[in-house]
Amino acid sequence: MSRPAKSIHGEWTTRWAFILAATGAAVGLGNIWKFPYITGEYGGGAFVLVYLACIVVIGVPVMMAETLIGRRGRQNPMNSLEDLSTEAGVNPVWRYLGAMGVLAGFLILSYYSVVAGQAMAYVFRTFGGTFEGVTADGAANIYRSLIHDPEKLLAWHTLFMVITMIIVSRGVQRGLEKSVRFMMPALFVILVMLVGYASNTGTHFTDGLKFLFRPDFSEMTRLGFLTAMGHAFFTLSLGMGAIMVYGSYLPKKTSIIKVSLTISALDTSVALLAAIAIFPIVFANGMSPGAGPGLIFETLPIAFGHMAGGTFFGGMFFLLLVFAAWSSAIALIEPTVTWMVENHGLSRLTACLYAGIITWALGLLTVFSFNIGSGWTLWDKTAFQLLDYLTANIMLPLGGLLIAIFAGWMMRETHTQEELAIESPLLFKLWRFLVRYVTPAAIVIIFANLLGLIG
Repeated sequence: MSRPAKSIHGEWTTRWAFILAATGAAVGLGNIWKFPYITGEYGGGAFVLVYLACIVVIGVPVMMAETLIGRRGRQNPMNSLEDLSTEAGVNPVWRYLGAMGVLAGFLILSYYSVVAGQAMAYVFRTFGGTFEGVTADGAANIYRSLIHDPEKLLAWHTLFMVITMIIVSRGVQRGLEKSVRFMMPALFVILVMLVGYASNTGTHFTDGLKFLFRPDFSEMTRLGFLTAMGHAFFTLSLGMGAIMVYGSYLPKKTSIIKVSLTISALDTSVALLAAIAIFPIVFANGMSPGAGPGLIFETLPIAFGHMAGGTFFGGMFFLLLVFAAWSSAIALIEPTVTWMVENHGLSRLTACLYAGIITWALGLLTVFSFNIGSGWTLWDKTAFQLLDYLTANIMLPLGGLLIAIFAGWMMRETHTQEELAIESPLLFKLWRFLVRYVTPAAIVIIFANLLGLIG
């Protein structure tokens, strides 16, 4: 069997280009929106410690597995897994694992774009002074006026998708690489600015650091352990084909273990910096760190509206959310675009046009689920809730589990050793042990928990 030496779509020009792109794929609303509030819900420091351990045990081994599959296959996830199955002498049915990843990314982007559009709207609202002196009821009404207006929500969803597809249509080096070279440094600069801003809250900044880094395991429940494992897995964008297709653009000489560790460290740093920036502001305003999903769009605007410089720094915070969302969005749609180009002979521009229009159209279900279609439910879930549940609770953990099984059990050991090129035999054996036994067992526990099979 002859595998392509390089992807037809091009390669990253440097190791850091891949690191920034893959970090961008991993960093998203989950780091800045979800991580702070689940940390608040499960007691702070103890949750953070368990989460960091899970990144090492679950996240890094699966990221290495997904990257090596992508680089060895050099094609879209479906074609890569089919070719590598043939190479390993196993049933090519494994190509459907790639198909599931492509579909998951496509489905996630359809609703992710709508939520990201809300963040875009909040950039202008915050910089415009909408939240100055706002009350709790006022902040809630502002949010409701946005999501209950299908025309406004549709406009922001459309704008976000158009910009995303323009970036993707420009290709690996001129589109993906150029955008992440700007967005990821900008994201870190804004985060550091917000941490500096939070440091001016005096003792509240110290309280925030204590809450985050002083573990108290009496506050940690069994569900907290399971949530930490689940978030460690999902935050790295594993199981949706994005890391696999980005790995297909990775030059042969680049060390997979080094880039995987660096990406995991950067992704975790963003989550921690976001929490360091958010918790002091929350404490300074007498709010609960475990306020839940409403922390970003309803709680934080109140805090920014009553703090000196809050208009500027609040606007920068929502700009940070938008950059994080874009860096993830281009990764979510890339597997679909590469599949259209490779399997249907379309030009990249045409593939982006088709993929963008279909994703945008599917996103209408999410747009309407907040307003005129809020009564349309299936299994007591709106379209938005159903898509989120299907992807996050079923497709991603199943995809991650099967990636670990394929790399650890289906691929030949000599092939994984050749692709990873780990000099230390002991380190390679450790990765192989983790990816064959420990990681799948952990993912099965997460999967069972999310499906309600264990409590």
